[in-house]
Amino acid sequence: MIVRTLILIGVNKMKVVILAGGLGTRLPEYTKKVPKPMVKINNKPILIHIINHYLKFGFKDFIIAAGYKANIIKKYFRSSPVKKCKIQIIDTGNKSMTGGRLKRLKKYLNNDTFMMTYGDGLSNVNLKKLLTFHEKYKKLITLTAVRPPARFGAIKLVGNYAKTFKEKSRLDEGWINGGYFVIEPKFLQFIKNDSTYLEKEPLETAAKKKQLLAFRHNGFWQCMDTKRDKDNLEKFFKKGKFF
Repeated sequence: MIVRTLILIGVNKMKVVILAGGLGTRLPEYTKKVPKPMVKINNKPILIHIINHYLKFGFKDFIIAAGYKANIIKKYFRSSPVKKCKIQIIDTGNKSMTGGRLKRLKKYLNNDTFMMTYGDGLSNVNLKKLLTFHEKYKKLITLTAVRPPARFGAIKLVGNYAKTFKEKSRLDEGWINGGYFVIEPKFLQFIKNDSTYLEKEPLETAAKKKQLLAFRHNGFWQCMDTKRDKDNLEKFFKKGKFF
């Protein structure tokens, strides 16, 4: 584990988890050499762009859930520390799924509400409004709903509730899971073990129990699943469309 810390008065103490341990099999042009969160967009790893977005809104305490090629992420932060924040890099295993990685971080979260996102997507979502929305409705988990092409998993919204959650299916609304979560520690009880996908039983169960809220985001969002996605992100940066 690597910890780099700069303590500032008034810093938002809420922890931000970034899932950064997957194999990135759909982006082999880059991930044979580096983990996907370390693939560069505009000459910086996408992971740094994600961290900078949270920093903009005052979130300064990060836990990076590493796995595949975790040593590369650790080496990067040894030589290029991000200023004015705390970063912990936790190796959550090469074979853990998204839910399993999150479950492994339980002891680092201090039983507090926390933010979470994936290490392969960028958005200009207003994180303070997201947090305010979550605090208003007091449910176990809030995700950010976005409207990209329908090749992703979809959620069906009724008011502010996510009535159903189906990964890789199409629903009329066209809303999908864009990441950028706010999560209560009790939600972790829905995750069984390392083999659990966050996007399956845990979120489906939360939806059935009316504990899954959706914060609608109509602004920019783009994941980086394929080389085409990476190229699109590069184009967005060149056009100055970020933040």
